[in-house]
Amino acid sequence: MKISKKAQYGLRAMIFLARGKGKVFSLKEISEKEKIPFDFLEKIILKLKKAGLLKAKKGSIGGYYLTKSPEKIKVGKIIEILEGKPKLVKCLEGICQVSKNCRAKVFWKKLQRSINSVLNSVTLKDLIK
Repeated sequence: MKISKKAQYGLRAMIFLARGKGKVFSLKEISEKEKIPFDFLEKIILKLKKAGLLKAKKGSIGGYYLTKSPEKIKVGKIIEILEGKPKLVKCLEGICQVSKNCRAKVFWKKLQRSINSVLNSVTLKDLIK
């Protein structure tokens, strides 16, 4: 499993916002502080906003802020919004021709459950401590 730049940048932006404790930050400020390309960050932020994790405040002192407290936002949710549900191998999607008789499938399922468990047990609050 490889985590994309989109998910890496998205998580960094969300951690930055969480550390701001409700303060509103402009895209430019997030981009500069986190060294994330502005145009790329804009697309990432829009996805997170559309999913309901962020809100925008308009105006000269406008920007973005979290809609929930950091302890209620799980890392797994952020990655799912930006990349979709993580999938290790196609056989777990039922695409493999030998899926019914595959002896490795049990291992892949166990590994997938472990990854999902970690992703969904870590919150933004855990990352800003």
